[in-house]
Amino acid sequence: MRAALTAETIMLATEDVLRRYGPGKATVVDVARALGVSHAAVYRHFPSKSALREAVTRRWLGRAHEELAALATDADRPPPGRLRAWLIALYAAKRHAATTDPELFATYRVLAQENSAATAEHVTALLHQLAGIIAAGLASGDFAGDDPAALARTVFEATAAFHHPAHVAEWGGPDRDDALADVCALVLRGLRTAG
Repeated sequence: MRAALTAETIMLATEDVLRRYGPGKATVVDVARALGVSHAAVYRHFPSKSALREAVTRRWLGRAHEELAALATDADRPPPGRLRAWLIALYAAKRHAATTDPELFATYRVLAQENSAATAEHVTALLHQLAGIIAAGLASGDFAGDDPAALARTVFEATAAFHHPAHVAEWGGPDRDDALADVCALVLRGLRTAG
């Protein structure tokens, strides 16, 4: 007797299908075939291919960025060090995902270009973490300014070359870690005088 088909089982199979065929060629029929069910059975859990891709991307992004939330709330680390560590960890997570799971990263990249709900939620969560770090820095006097959300958006955009999927081809460069260290130093100097 076959186990009940669940959304989790479908998403696991979809990840495997995406790895095998890539986001451009993977279909719901391929997922159903991998599970030994009809495509209608998959559609009972996910109303469309787009909804399935969104769910897989949301799940994958959550796994790829688990440590960022812990870094953002690490009260044992002063806000400037916390911000630097968070930016470095974000870059490391994106680079790791792009090199170790390129097919799922490609799916994320496609969805980012489509302005999907999954990527919008992801960016919102990252901005919330950044704003929390900056608010802690404002409260401690390490940073100047009065709008943590606006400052977070500025920092996020200033560091886009190290986390936006459009820049993936640059991440393998030999100078990228040094470049990020320089950008972090510049951002931290700017936050000390913001306002």
